[in-house]
Order: sequence, then C-alpha cells, then structure tokens
Amino acid sequence: MSNGKPHKPGMTPPQGMHKGLTNYGDLDFSVFLRRAFIKGAGYTDDALDRLVIGIANTSSAYNPCHGNADQLVEAVKRGVMLAGGLPMEFPTISIHESFAQPTSMYVRNLMSMDTEEMIRAQPMDAVVLIGGCDKTVPAQLMGGASAGVPAISLVTGSMLTGSHRSERVGACTDCRRFWAKYRAEEIDAEEVSSVNNQLVASVGTCSVMGTASTMACLAEALGIMLPGGASPPAVTAERIRIAERTGATAVQMIKHGLTPDKILTGKAFENALRVLLAIGGSTNGIIHLTAIAGRLGIEIDLDQLDAMGEETPVLVDLKPSGQHYMEDFNKAGGMPALLRELKPLLHLDAMTVTGRTPGEEIERSGAGFKQEVVRQLVAPIYPRGGIAVLHGNLAPGGAIIKQSAADVKLMEHEGRAVVFENIQDMAQRIDDDALDVNADDVLVLKNIGPKGAPGMPEAGYLPIPKKLGRAGVKDMVRISDGRMSGTAAGTIVLHVMPEAAIGGTLAYVQSGDRIRLSISRRELTLLISEEELARRAHAHHVEPPTGERGYHKLFLERVTQADQGVDFDFLRAPQFVAKIPRAR
Repeated sequence: MSNGKPHKPGMTPPQGMHKGLTNYGDLDFSVFLRRAFIKGAGYTDDALDRLVIGIANTSSAYNPCHGNADQLVEAVKRGVMLAGGLPMEFPTISIHESFAQPTSMYVRNLMSMDTEEMIRAQPMDAVVLIGGCDKTVPAQLMGGASAGVPAISLVTGSMLTGSHRSERVGACTDCRRFWAKYRAEEIDAEEVSSVNNQLVASVGTCSVMGTASTMACLAEALGIMLPGGASPPAVTAERIRIAERTGATAVQMIKHGLTPDKILTGKAFENALRVLLAIGGSTNGIIHLTAIAGRLGIEIDLDQLDAMGEETPVLVDLKPSGQHYMEDFNKAGGMPALLRELKPLLHLDAMTVTGRTPGEEIERSGAGFKQEVVRQLVAPIYPRGGIAVLHGNLAPGGAIIKQSAADVKLMEHEGRAVVFENIQDMAQRIDDDALDVNADDVLVLKNIGPKGAPGMPEAGYLPIPKKLGRAGVKDMVRISDGRMSGTAAGTIVLHVMPEAAIGGTLAYVQSGDRIRLSISRRELTLLISEEELARRAHAHHVEPPTGERGYHKLFLERVTQADQGVDFDFLRAPQFVAKIPRAR
C-alpha cells in the first residue's frame, strides 16, 4: 500500500485510500487520481498510507444539541493521529427534534441511509459517529450496523441546567411542566417567557432522561460507545477527553476486527433493554433499539421485554421518573455505576469497542462511591421496569406505557372516550370550552402513527384541555398510535398497533365509547362487542395513505409499524437469526 501502489488481486484486503475505489475500469488509475486530488488538499504520501478513520460530523445551525460537534471533531482527529491513523471528517444529515417538520422521526430513516451510503461510498477503515439529539444516534447506529465497518458512537453530551427564581430547571421535562402551568393560567406570560431563557442553559442534549440521554445510555450499554461516554455534559473537558479517546479507540478497533456485528449481538441488545428499563428511559428507546437490531437480524419480543421488567426496577433517579438531571448522573458515576448495580442481570461476556467485555469494564470501573442518583437493586425508585406492554382488542399488536412516569391513581381506570381524528382536529377542539370532556374521560388521538401523520410524531402527549387545566387537573389517560417525548410524564398509552391509518381498531373508536386501562393486567380494551367492532370496520373502510413523490412516497409505501422499529422494510436484515429477550 505504501508509495501510492494500488492494491492487486491476491493481496490482503485493501485499506485506507485503496478502499472503495471509484469505478473507472482501471484500478491503478483510480488510486492515482484519488491521491492526486487529495494531495490538492495538502496531504503527503506518508499521511495517505495510514489507516483512514471517517468522522461523521452532524454539526448544523439548526441543531443546538450538536453545537459542540466541531470541537468534538477536532478532539477525535487528535486521538486518531495519536494512534497513527488518518482522520477524515465528512458531513451527513443532522436532525433536531424541535426543528424537523413534521417530526424528526420522519427523516430518521433518511439519515440512516445517508450515513450508511457515505460510509460505503468513501474510503474509511473505521468510522466515528458523532450524534446526540433524539434521532441522530439511532440513525447513525442503524446506518453503521448496515455498512459493516468498525464503528464507534460519540454523543455530544447533555446541556447544563439553568435557574429560574432559584429553582433549578432543565430541558425538557421542565419545559412541559411550565407550559402546562401557563395553559392552566397558574403563571402568566411574563414568567413563562422568563423561564424560557433558562430551560436550555448551554449547547447539548436535554438534561433529563429524555430520548437523547436514553440513547446515549443505550449506546454505552450496547458496547458501541466507550465506557463512561454517555453522561459527561457537552461543555465539559471530560466530554473532550472522551472524544480524543474515541478517535484512538477507532484505530484499535480496525486492528481487532471489531465490526458492528461482533458488538451488537443478541446479548448486547438484552443488556441495552435491561438498561432501558432500569433508567426509566424514553419509550422511543424501544422503537430505536428494534430498528437497530432489525438491521442485524435480531427481533425484539415485546412480551418478553415486559417480563424482563418484572425483575428490573428503575434505579436511576432522573426526571421525568425521578428528580435529578444528567449532570447529577454523571457526578454519581454515570453508566459504570448503573452497570455495576445491574451486574447480576447482565450478560457480562458480550463485547465492547475496547475489545473487553462488559464484565471486565465493570471491574475496571472500580468499587463505586456513596451517591443518591443511582439506587441499589434493593432500594429502587420504582419497583419494576419503567415500561409496560399492553394488549387487548384496542391494541391487538400491542401498545406501551411508561408506567414509572404515570399517575398511580390512573393505572386502573375505565372512562369515556373523547376522540380526536387527527392532530388538526385536536388542535382545533382541545381548548374549546364547549368540548364535552371531564377529568375521568380518556383522550384518544388517531392517525399519528408511522403512516398516519406521517412519521409517528411525539403528539401522544396530548395536552390537558384548558378548562380542565384551570380546574386543577394534572393528568388524564391518553391513548394514541403515536409517540411522546422521553422528557414527558403522564398516564399515556403509546404505539397502539396496528395504527389507525391502516385499519387498526383505534380507527373505529368513537366518542362516548368506554375504554378500560389496567396496567396490573396489562390490558387495553375497547368495551364494545366484536359484532359492533366488525360493523364499524365494514361501514368505514380505511385506505392507507399514499404519497405522490420523493421521500414522502417512499416513506408511506415502505415504512413498518412500531414493533419493527418504524424502519423501511427493505433496510431490515433479509433473515432473522435471533429473538430476544430470551426467557430466563
């Protein structure tokens, strides 16, 4: 490979600038031309003879969660060069939850395709995936898993917390709390404007256990991130040091042949599901883990996940299930502290990007210290896993609820349905004082699933009707085929399958119907007869939506339901090799 000589058949597999040659029909000319052009950027032959580490830079003016990405890129480059590699930065799509219309989930699969194809198209022996905001980390892991070269995840880190009138606040559980107070007329426009200045105190991802923090923790649990890499805040020196070490580790991964399939195994996903339950993580984590696993031929069994929750309590005391923030989790020891506590429940013989097992990494992390954020198994903040799986005639394919963030008084509830046909219908009527609704009713929102919205937006967190908010109502049972932010709390049933837009039972619910929710029995039932349900289905035939052109057309034609990760069917593995979690 040295001195610019091209790779010949029969030699060891090509590396560095000899990988993935542009097809001109002449390999020697392909190498010659490539080196000529990159030398135009000031590279020498010595530099071009090194292993190449791609660095996916998702910096964007539209993505404040990635506001430190350029700084991380420089630190990764330093680590790569210290380890003897050649860093090559390249851009990909960047997605921010608050800046993506109709929802960031709609373009997650597009970002995964962009990431995969850029890894494939450009010469790199390994890749560092820099992400952070909700859908970027799963998109990168989906693309990286499919591309197959050694890959390591580096998150941008959480933001700092702010202070409002001496009260500590942070995005975005407190965003929702203060907005609910404003809607209920408990605070005025001046105060809600004032707190708005403090909720996002720095660049970085949400400071609670929302989807971004959840995915950071899950990436570390999967072993695809450096130990301790999930929790350091974005603006700290610790985050920069993690970035440098990530670059160096990427070089070592090539030497050890640590491709994603060797790390992202069934055992790794079981460890990640265990962590999802123990951190009171975002319900989005199920969809994203399912999508990543699906790229590798691994299927996630929701019922076994529910069974796993019976022996996996919530141990991390972070909002919205608890009281603390990601800064506190980091100071308490971060993921190593949690994994140390979960050790009896984990597969300790899986593999990580370091070339060591989780068991070895837990031992290397030390004995721990006294702190209040990561609880012991014998003293959890919630006695079972944060997420429960529901079944019944309203959700034949299943539904989920974040039970650790629900109101205990509503966990066994029967009420009258107040139905909204879509987001526009809800927006027009939810705050109308003439709306026929009371605190015991069940709010139902249809057509916000993968195809219905499209993109399964986080509208499942239906607002409390204003007239009830003014009366002091803080929570109601809410049901939809959509998602909610991991920062949200409430008695909210999500991911109802099949979705309304393809003729699921949800499509036929009418205002005035009775609905029963029982978390103890894992039940979600529409209290009408099978004959009446069949009559409604016959009278109201549902035609799935279609798109006219471009990505919209592709999305509606090929997107799967929540139980398959809302991925495109043609991106999932052609054959499935495992179903997890396995029964213990």
